Amino acid sequence: MPDPDPSNPATSLPPRTRWQRRVVDPIVAQLTQGLTPRKIALTIAIGSALALFPILGTTTLLCVAAGVVLKLNQPILQAVNIALTPLHLPVIYFSFHWGSRIFGSGPMAIDFSAMQRELIDQPWQFVQDYSRASLHAIEFWAVAMPVLVLVVFYTSWPILRGIENARLAALARSTAEKARDHPVP
Repeated sequence: MPDPDPSNPATSLPPRTRWQRRVVDPIVAQLTQGLTPRKIALTIAIGSALALFPILGTTTLLCVAAGVVLKLNQPILQAVNIALTPLHLPVIYFSFHWGSRIFGSGPMAIDFSAMQRELIDQPWQFVQDYSRASLHAIEFWAVAMPVLVLVVFYTSWPILRGIENARLAALARSTAEKARDHPVP
């Protein structure tokens, strides 16, 4: 076997382990993918919709799944998810109210403390009592969220493009100044 060439970085590195290939590389890929202004705007828009899904305790998994399938940036998705946490309960209430009103039999009185007691004391009864209302809330969310995604995407994309253009212009100015100040042309 020939000696590794020190001028070629690919031949001077040790071989990658199975752990690096199977675990580390996919995690690094999730953290660094989707960093163009368009992808960031899409990530913010989809993260906004998924963060407001009307079933408590599901938003993190939905954001992870969407990030993997759509190749979106996971840290941005989760940051949007966390940032929208204060809005989550009001949106759940709103989704249950309007979902039952539009798709169900009329307005539904929602008592979160009674729901919590029933979930803990009688989980099967909870599923029977609230499965239809949950389905109607999800249906309302599915109808309303595409509008939110479009509004957030088309609002944030131009802003992010402007930020990226300003960053590139500043980088070009900095490079030009360094080249001008360099003693050797």
